[in-house]
Amino acid sequence: MNTNYYAILMAGGVGSRFWPVSTEAFPKQFHDMLGTGDTLIQKTFKRLSKLIPKENIFILTNERYNDLVFEQLPEVTKRQVVLEPAMRNTAPCILYAALKIQKENADAVMIVAPSDHWIEDENAFAQNVQKAFDFCSKHDALMTLGIQPTFPNTGYGYIEYDKTSEEEIKPVSQFREKPDYDTAKSFIAQGNFLWNAGIFMWSVKSVVEAFRNNQAELYQLFETGINDYNTDREHDFISQNYAKAENISVDYAIMESSKNVYVLPATFDWNDLGTWGSLYDKLDKDEADNAVVNAKTLTQDASGNMIRSKANKIVVVDGLKDYIIVDKEEVLLIFPKTKEQDIKKVLQKVKDKFGSQFG
Repeated sequence: MNTNYYAILMAGGVGSRFWPVSTEAFPKQFHDMLGTGDTLIQKTFKRLSKLIPKENIFILTNERYNDLVFEQLPEVTKRQVVLEPAMRNTAPCILYAALKIQKENADAVMIVAPSDHWIEDENAFAQNVQKAFDFCSKHDALMTLGIQPTFPNTGYGYIEYDKTSEEEIKPVSQFREKPDYDTAKSFIAQGNFLWNAGIFMWSVKSVVEAFRNNQAELYQLFETGINDYNTDREHDFISQNYAKAENISVDYAIMESSKNVYVLPATFDWNDLGTWGSLYDKLDKDEADNAVVNAKTLTQDASGNMIRSKANKIVVVDGLKDYIIVDKEEVLLIFPKTKEQDIKKVLQKVKDKFGSQFG
């Protein structure tokens, strides 16, 4: 296995749209959302370790999840867990991790991968990442994997690539914000648009240079600690300086303003497990199209429902169609799937009325 290969596994999100299972204290990446026996972070770690040495997989997460990481990934060491003392979006934490890796191995090529994606064909994923690594090893390139759209989804950003390119790896023309439905339809009709999955590959040299060129202030903030990284002094430096970083995504920080951006259309099935509806789409269904995790169900005149409970709990559903039904200890959620984007708002109302311990 190539010792120059590294990964940053992004595991700091809260996943509030998966409430009540996902909470600030115990977010979705640390749950077995699909009932497979592995949590999402465990599944992602195993997927990455097919190509990348386990000791080169860095877990990037919030300080409050440090113990959860070690509980679920006992094979990782303290060196591999990169802790954010404050939430500042993806650009600061990626730059911080990249500088740490560069100091350890200046020849490193790395992937940034979210911990909450569902990828069925993991061999195809490894092959795609290998192609990207090969390309990044030879070129000064910022790369991303784009997902072939299957319908005009308005919940994802899109990547427009150069349609004149006959190469497998395409130059990116521009990144496009989440569109309305008609715009999404036009994107798909044009044929050179991909969903932005937030999976990035590059050499550490290329990504650090991109931050230096496009985010000088952010780069200077983290570069001043270079002598402290990978030493006992690192924690103090980060504690004192991390919160000073601008809250900005890596897309805005470097991808949208750089000229050396490329995309490889992915050959694997992909799902961004961001909502109960997206989870429903990936699960097997019963004869009435109900998707069930953990529960034992008795249903009548009930179809299209997402049902989740603790293991082996009996759940009886009669007369509901296209609902999210989630039973978790002190919270029971019964909510229309069509309104799933409002779960964040409901969570806030629950906190306001009953206390923050419920979210």
